Amino acid sequence: MAVGDNNNLQVLNALDLAKTQLYHFTAIVIAGMGFFTDAYDLFSISLVTKLLGRLYYTKPDLLKPGTLPPAVSASVTGVALVGTLAGQLFFGWLGDKMGRKKVYGMTLVLMVVCSVASGLSLGSTPKGVMTTLCFFRFWLGFGIGGDYPLSATIMSEYANKKTRGAFIAAVFAMQGFGILFSGIVALITAAGFDHAYRSPTFEENAALSTVPQSDYIWRIILMFGSLPAALTYYWRMKMPETARYTALVAKDAKRAAQDMGKVLQVEIESEESKIEQISRDETNQFGLFSWEFVRRHGLHLFGTCSTWFLLDIAFYSQNLFQKDVFSAVGWIPKAPTMNAVQEVYKIARAQTLIALCSTVPGYWFTVAFIDIIGRFAIQLMGFFFMTVFMFAIAIPYHHWTLEANRIGFIVMYSLTFFFANFGPNATTFVVPAEIFPARLRSTCHGISAAAGKAGAIVGAYGFLYAAQSKDPKKTDAGYPAGIGIKNSLIVLGCINALGMLCTFCVPEPKGKSLEEASQETITGEA
Repeated sequence: MAVGDNNNLQVLNALDLAKTQLYHFTAIVIAGMGFFTDAYDLFSISLVTKLLGRLYYTKPDLLKPGTLPPAVSASVTGVALVGTLAGQLFFGWLGDKMGRKKVYGMTLVLMVVCSVASGLSLGSTPKGVMTTLCFFRFWLGFGIGGDYPLSATIMSEYANKKTRGAFIAAVFAMQGFGILFSGIVALITAAGFDHAYRSPTFEENAALSTVPQSDYIWRIILMFGSLPAALTYYWRMKMPETARYTALVAKDAKRAAQDMGKVLQVEIESEESKIEQISRDETNQFGLFSWEFVRRHGLHLFGTCSTWFLLDIAFYSQNLFQKDVFSAVGWIPKAPTMNAVQEVYKIARAQTLIALCSTVPGYWFTVAFIDIIGRFAIQLMGFFFMTVFMFAIAIPYHHWTLEANRIGFIVMYSLTFFFANFGPNATTFVVPAEIFPARLRSTCHGISAAAGKAGAIVGAYGFLYAAQSKDPKKTDAGYPAGIGIKNSLIVLGCINALGMLCTFCVPEPKGKSLEEASQETITGEA
């Protein structure tokens, strides 16, 4: 087998130059199913929050269906994001300390257990049920958090340099299918229950519009997320540790050569003497909190953190509050005109259509083009078009709310999603897995991803309050007056423009080996 640079470790060269083969696709599916589950679990909650409001917070004398109080709504949608942020930092650090593979199994078990447990949330009072739900969703988020740095790092370290971007992006693209699948599960569940338990709309009979059996709907939807993750556990455990971790961090050349020899089905020399020389090389010893790290990678870490932070403010506020935007333009009928189950169906239908038409295609456009036009160009272009479409929606906002222009509004809204996914939503995940040294790769990816989740929390909590009407009489129950949806969208447009500027801090790793991209000195003549 042709092995390029003689100064580089043969095992790493073999991986860099390997032709695309079955093990690459196996790795994409194994890592991708984790991401499929992550997206399913994080976004399925937005399908059932209206139902939870009807089930647990409808008062007999009210003229409209119950909604979750502001603090409860923010906690139910946001607590998993808080858990994810903590998990990204903790498991990212642990992945560099213990190895990618060991930690990878832990995150999966945590996700499966908490996914099932959140569907079994019990309590004798509404507060009891919501507290249990929030508790399990925090730990579910904690497990999901670990999946971000580990999936990206494992895929980047397994991939060849020619198509590495596409492989990491393909893992992330499974998120699109997760969002789509959550919508489909909700559609099937709601349709089944609506057929089995006929009930009048809220206007016709408030008391009977929410059948007691509909309490099972949200539980089934939330618990279903554990299935794909559980199915891939065995394969996750069979994956060998990545050669870059084994050779460069654990310093076990023999094991790395054996593992990758099996995977690539070639004979690889173990080169223990080179590993010893590398470990004696002072330039590869600096830690995360050293001046050397700041000098070499400080600006890069700022770039990956700031762009992910800014992107997620816009992305999560859009995604978690899709249903509010759709209701505002009349794509989802007014709540009193539906019964509880029909409302779940209508929300799921809207989310599934957006996922099918813009979210999923956007991800796969990135997969197709990332190794051709590069990460930098896709990220810059994505932020630019997100800014343009956000302003195009926001400035003539009243125009879009009129009956005749609703389809136009949905198209514009879909295009902002398309360019988020064929843009920064995918590239912010790919780049941190490529530009940092092996011994800090998982940690730095975790820090970047946690900055993103901090943005998601700002988006999720902030948008809830900001998007409320300026007129205190028109706000949702319990909320103070906000700046209105129009002004909120203008703010999001400005945030996207700022993301475009921060993109200039991020280097382009296209076509480079991981060691070149992270400026790691991997030569035998240090």
